[in-house]
Amino acid sequence: MSTSCGNPETETGALMLRRPKFDKSKQCVRCKEKTGNIVIRHAVYCKECFSTLISVKFRRALDPTVNPLPDGPRRKGLKAGGDLLIGFSGGLGSTVLLDLMYRTYFSFHDAPIDLTTGKPRGGKDHPRNLLVWSRGSVCYVEPCNAFPGMKDRTEHIRAIVEQYEDLTFIPLRIEDAFSRDWWDSVGGKHISDNLGIDLTNEDLLLSSISNEGNEGYSKSPVQQLQKYIFSLPTQTAILSTVQTLTRILLLHTASAIGSSHLLLGTSLTSLSISLISSISQGGGFVVREEGKEEWVPPRSVTQMKTNGHENGNIRVVRPLQDIGMKECAMWAWWHGLNVVGREKFPGGKQSIGQLTKDFIVGLERDYPSTVSTIARTCSKLAPKHGTDGICLFCQRPAQYGLQDWRAQTAIRSFKSITSYRPPHFPERDTTDVPTSPSLPSLTPFLCYHCHTTLTSRSSRGTTAVSVSKDDPTPMPLWVTSSSAASTVSSTVRVATQDPYSGEEIWNRKKMDVEQMKATVAEFLFE
Repeated sequence: MSTSCGNPETETGALMLRRPKFDKSKQCVRCKEKTGNIVIRHAVYCKECFSTLISVKFRRALDPTVNPLPDGPRRKGLKAGGDLLIGFSGGLGSTVLLDLMYRTYFSFHDAPIDLTTGKPRGGKDHPRNLLVWSRGSVCYVEPCNAFPGMKDRTEHIRAIVEQYEDLTFIPLRIEDAFSRDWWDSVGGKHISDNLGIDLTNEDLLLSSISNEGNEGYSKSPVQQLQKYIFSLPTQTAILSTVQTLTRILLLHTASAIGSSHLLLGTSLTSLSISLISSISQGGGFVVREEGKEEWVPPRSVTQMKTNGHENGNIRVVRPLQDIGMKECAMWAWWHGLNVVGREKFPGGKQSIGQLTKDFIVGLERDYPSTVSTIARTCSKLAPKHGTDGICLFCQRPAQYGLQDWRAQTAIRSFKSITSYRPPHFPERDTTDVPTSPSLPSLTPFLCYHCHTTLTSRSSRGTTAVSVSKDDPTPMPLWVTSSSAASTVSSTVRVATQDPYSGEEIWNRKKMDVEQMKATVAEFLFE
């Protein structure tokens, strides 16, 4: 092959040949004997070596996280402190995860035979004959009631899970986030009042909707879910909220059944998509949690079973984070797996997540190392400052000093600022601005991503139905429970033990113009 840049019409060797999809030959790079069946990043593998490669990558990602005190990627001596919960969506990644988990940790294989004695090596007490997790469960969250016209696939999923012995199927529905029966079943503390928020105000003022005269008090969980979903401003916010609700439902269920690990079928391709999508929506502060997360149950939940971890922590692991979508598809094809597929949500094509997926998948076709480069780069990112507690909605770390940064942002809705009016601004109607100190704000207890999800506005218009401050939007029960415990009927927020100021204690409250003048009066020149 010539690398000349001459004229191909006069020089026969001037035309450069296209680079082959594989580097050297069609022979498998591992066994060096068989003809390859699949090309992975220009490397050729046969079917048998490919299966071994996927199993090794899978164990390498999961084994170091099994023991309560991780001690390295060793298969021998692995014993989890609690049970196992697998999050199953019916998609390609979760289907491959379920199959790999069962083959690796739940289905026993014949022990190797000792050539000298002719008997199986080890014995009945050998570590290979002991289950790493005492009990395994598969949980599926059905989202059909979030959107009209979607099919219920619970029974189809149940039939697939029942093919794997010794695994328990746990069906959930996404409206359980608003169901008190489910909240009681996972150990949630009693909630006396249902709380709703005013999405017309950036402060997201909380109000009670548990009085008999309010329409929200008699709504079923399905009606509350649909009102919440249809009140969100953009398609991106809707799909992001569905993902967050599903994740929190899985986490609370894992805590209730005593699971120490929650496994998700996020492949390398899906991880890269979620990383870029999360950063695009303002979730860059928790970019590490997209790859590896350790969730601490909130105080509003009573721990029903111990899982061997301190404070009942649950490790969220994505064992397929080194395996791309192409490899997952080949594993499912060669092992005859039935992939149900994930239901497409209405309007999802216009969301940031779907646009990011189309871009990265298209780029991966021409540049096979795209997704691995994204994942490696994002794994090196770390927040510059510490956290300011846990977000009540997504239950992930919230950025420190977020309220101060938001207060200095130039792009804001002037309608939500009630304490000051510049002289050149005309008088405005203040009838819609709540002035009662008995309405606490949810904004200080949310991370930037969740606050943006609830308040963002699209340049193409909003997808939300008509929202009124007199008809508050219901919130998931873990937000209601945490808000009831964290906020009081006051607009004063007190924060103690500032990590950047030692023992300093500070508070923040709204002040009118006269109070502000009185505060700085001694510093003004007359």
